[in-house]
Amino acid sequence: MTPGGFRIFPARLDPSEQRALVDTVMASNAFYRPFTPGGKAMSVAMTNFGPLGWVTDSAGYRYEHRHPFTKAAWPPIPLVLIELWRELGDRLVPPDACLANLYRKGARMGQHQDRDEADFSFPVMSVSLGDTAIFRIGGLSRGDPTRTVRLASGDVCVLSGEARLAYHGVDRIVAGSSRLVPGGGRLNLTLRRARPRP
Repeated sequence: MTPGGFRIFPARLDPSEQRALVDTVMASNAFYRPFTPGGKAMSVAMTNFGPLGWVTDSAGYRYEHRHPFTKAAWPPIPLVLIELWRELGDRLVPPDACLANLYRKGARMGQHQDRDEADFSFPVMSVSLGDTAIFRIGGLSRGDPTRTVRLASGDVCVLSGEARLAYHGVDRIVAGSSRLVPGGGRLNLTLRRARPRP
């Protein structure tokens, strides 16, 4: 059984909001292919928005203020995402990190927990854009039973409470299910609060 606190808001963003977000994210032109600490290339390309950005390389998983290759500061988090967080995440404390993962055909994300943040009382909020994802969520241990849900373009999901540390991942994307992302694929925007509560 999935821990309590996992919520899905289908079609929370309308088509015009989805298009504007995709245009903003793709215009950043800062996607790169990250490597895990073990040296394995991830199948997604990624970039970040906000004061902090999640990165991975031989030094480990962590948050950094600047792009690891361009050394530029990450662009600001789009306002529509800040407003979504205020509505569905935390009314008082804003997110300080937004990870953008770009899934092209064949990309996936293995089961993992989001544990690199200072305070797990803040939720993780995810916005799906483009191709539908087959999303898998389990429990607090890697071996717990899992279930899959389809996340379509415009859907928003929130992991809070017990589900904040649930194992989750993306089995695959349904290639060609959307034409929203230039070149095809799926964008996933994950909002987090990385720093401690003020």
